[in-house]
Amino acid sequence: MIEEKIDVKITPTQESRINQVDWENLPFGKIFSDHMLEMNYINGKWSTPEIKPFSQLSLHPATSAIHYGQSVFEGMKAVRGEAGDVLLFRPEKNAQRFKESCERMCMATIEPDIFVQLVKQIVDVDRDWVPQKEGYSLYIRPFMFATDDYIGIKPSGTYKFLIFTCPVGHYYSKPVKVKIEEYYSRAVEGGVGRAKTSGNYAASLYPAKKAQEEGFDQLIWTDAKEHKYIEESGTMNVVFEIDGKLVTPSEESDTILKGITKRSVLEIAQSMGIEVEERKVTVEEVITAIKEGRLTDAFGAGTAATIAPIQTIGYRGELYEVPMEPRETSNKIKEYLVNLKTGKIKDPFGWIIKV
Repeated sequence: MIEEKIDVKITPTQESRINQVDWENLPFGKIFSDHMLEMNYINGKWSTPEIKPFSQLSLHPATSAIHYGQSVFEGMKAVRGEAGDVLLFRPEKNAQRFKESCERMCMATIEPDIFVQLVKQIVDVDRDWVPQKEGYSLYIRPFMFATDDYIGIKPSGTYKFLIFTCPVGHYYSKPVKVKIEEYYSRAVEGGVGRAKTSGNYAASLYPAKKAQEEGFDQLIWTDAKEHKYIEESGTMNVVFEIDGKLVTPSEESDTILKGITKRSVLEIAQSMGIEVEERKVTVEEVITAIKEGRLTDAFGAGTAATIAPIQTIGYRGELYEVPMEPRETSNKIKEYLVNLKTGKIKDPFGWIIKV
């Protein structure tokens, strides 16, 4: 990737809030670093990006994104490496997915090399906010929304791009209990399921709330046509170990988000000689494999969750327990992935970017 150097205006904060943080007890997504990056798209081009003190936004009541939903985002992490340096994991993948999301939502795009450079700049400015504690990280939230002050259904001509960061702890602190959803749908063929757009998450909140009231942590979504095929979970892609193989829904459908953590898990597994199958996965296959003792592992893979073990799967009023031991495959991959991200082992893939 060839980097086109981009100038960034930096206005540092006058008073850091870093000393107010309880670094031993970090909630997820509630504490924000000192700065944010802002860049505006006006008259067909992007303005000079600025890194400035974290602050509130002022919006016109007719701001297009509020009314018509042109809004996309990404989720990434920076971690403190073994040598104390700050490391990013495959940021070019987030950059490419962000561009594809913008294209699907008919929004202005940012070239991946520029996107990565801007991420590196904001992380560098707030590098002291990257936690030292093992398992903790600096969550990075790039996002963009339409800003035309116009009431009318058309693509906006102006956009605001921002990046802010949050020091975070673990997203899931225990194994996950999920429910297979057969009524509500996350995405449909020809829709925007592959885009990381805000509306996808808004649509998932009500069915997820109903599942949580039943004692579940998350849903496993199924296809909208028949509710026969497994797609993904609310905060992560899903992977099963059946008959010694890692099996996961194929991303060929435009209803499934292209997961960067899942892709990395599968590539690591293949490098270890573990057989991987990306294909259509039926609910019946998974439930039958649990009943017959052939499903030995199930886990979610995502930026926030990393690798989250699934302990219980709810389906049609029944609860199916997935063995928590020995889970050799997922534990082995998770250990490798964590060590890779933190620089404890060499990076044979070229995935780690130093800030």
